[in-house]
Order: sequence, then C-alpha cells, then structure tokens
Amino acid sequence: MGPAFDSLGANEGPQSWDEAIGALAERQHGIVSLAQLLALGLTRRAVATRSRPGRLIPLHGGVYAVGHTALTTRSRDMAAVLACGPGALLSHRSAAHSWQLLPSASARIEVTAGRGRKPKPGITIHRSRLIHPDDNATVGGIPTTGVARTLVDLADVVSERRLGDAVNEAEVRRLFDLASVETTLARLPGRRGRHRLRRVLAAYRPDPSFTRSRAERLFLRLCADHALPRPSTCLSLAGHEVDAYWSDARLAIEFDGESFHRTTQAFHEDRRRDRRLAARGIQVSRVTWPDLQEPARLAAELRAIRSKRL
Repeated sequence: MGPAFDSLGANEGPQSWDEAIGALAERQHGIVSLAQLLALGLTRRAVATRSRPGRLIPLHGGVYAVGHTALTTRSRDMAAVLACGPGALLSHRSAAHSWQLLPSASARIEVTAGRGRKPKPGITIHRSRLIHPDDNATVGGIPTTGVARTLVDLADVVSERRLGDAVNEAEVRRLFDLASVETTLARLPGRRGRHRLRRVLAAYRPDPSFTRSRAERLFLRLCADHALPRPSTCLSLAGHEVDAYWSDARLAIEFDGESFHRTTQAFHEDRRRDRRLAARGIQVSRVTWPDLQEPARLAAELRAIRSKRL
C-alpha cells in the first residue's frame, strides 16, 4: 500500500513530519510502514530517532504502530498486510471475518502474497502464483481479497459446513455472485477445496434440465430404491395441484426449481397454497434439485416425516 501524502520539503520541521505521519496513521488504523515513511521523505535515521522515544512502535519488520499499542483487530490486520509487502492482501479466514462472512477469524492473521515472501511471526502467509486484479478489494481501508477469491481460498481451510455458512452469509449480505466465484475457481485449478466448494455451490446453480417430469422420474426411482411407498403424482387436492402425494400420511411433495418459480407472485402463491393445505391437515414438503442428488439422505428424511404422520 503506497503513501497517502506527497513527500515534504527539506525545510519542513519535526512537527510537520509528525503531522504527516499522524495523518497517514489515521487513515490506516494507527499503522504505518517504513516504505511509506521513506516515500513521505523521512530518512531511515529520522525513522530510527522516532522509534526510540516510542512514537513509532515496531510491530513487524518495517511496520510500526504510531504512538500507542492499543491495537484493534483492524490495526493488526493492516500491520500484517503491510508487513507482507506490496500487493499483499488479507485473505482466507481473516478476509472472511472482515467481510462478516464468518463470526470469528483464525488465531493467526492470514495474508496472501506473491511467492518468495518470507515467514512472519504471527502471520500465516499463503503464497500465490496468481493474484488477479479481480481478486483485489478494500475493506475498512485494508487491502483484502474480494468475496469470490475469499470463498475459493476459504474452501481450502474450513469444513464444508462452515464454508456453506459463509456462502449463505454472502448471499444474505448481497455479496454473493455465483458467476464470479466460478470464474475465480476456474482461474485457480488444483485447489484443495475445489470439490468442497463445488458441492456447496450446487445449491446455488440452477439446472436447466430440472423439469417437473424429470424430478418426478427421479423421485419415483428414489421411492423404489429406498422402500418408500409409491405416491400418487400430479393430482388435485382441495383445488390445488401437487406433484406427489401419500394419502395414508396426508403428505404432499412439491418439486422446487428455479424454472418453476420465476416470479415473486408465483413464490408467494406457493406459500399461500401450502397454508391452505396445512389448514386441511395436509403437510407439504419441498424437494430441490440438490436434494434429489442425495437420494439416501432424502429418503431417510421423508421416511421419518411419514412415520410421524401415520
């Protein structure tokens, strides 16, 4: 991260230097780097002079807190990024926490930097051959991986469940872009977490072939393979058409796909229909495309629902 100010003239006094340093630190959560101070016009000797009385407090090699050590999370993150040199980005769990996709960060700050960066105490450095311009973002003034790159990186270091929580939170916060995540993943082949991430993304990826007729065929096959009674299909109940129905359990099955519910009106009408059926003692369970990809799990869940209604 470069300097925020032009260098000062040689006739400027110590007070002017301190004001410039203070203004820079204010923009960076109380943190400055040696490279930035030199770019402002200070000499290495001037920097050393200020570090002795505690005005510049060393945190990492060439990175200083200005005036105090009451550091915030943002201060520590900024210090770690500056310590890893130009082009470094807060990443992985630290970036996910900064984007508010995870409730907590890892104990060690995680930074992605170019290959050749040396280890730093208290910092986990992920060396990357490729940091694409689209991977760069800024959160709270700190260089950070964008949401798509953060999710791709996160898939390497957290469980599938925690990754799913992060993707869900990104969607809730309107930060999730499926196409951008898939493009980023394609740009980084061979990542350890790629299969984990693809499984999570399956729930967000519409399948154009998921028609009602195909869903019905898969569902009937599931029932036959897992010893569930064959339901009636495409029948009318209380004036409403349902996709499948077990009359003995008064349990209706509806296939939910993006192509079935393209409009807001259709979405709300489905919910009103579910309530009308519930008022007549008919429970509706909705089945999605990802559900049908896990037939054993879905069959076990439906068997448990049926048993409670018989």
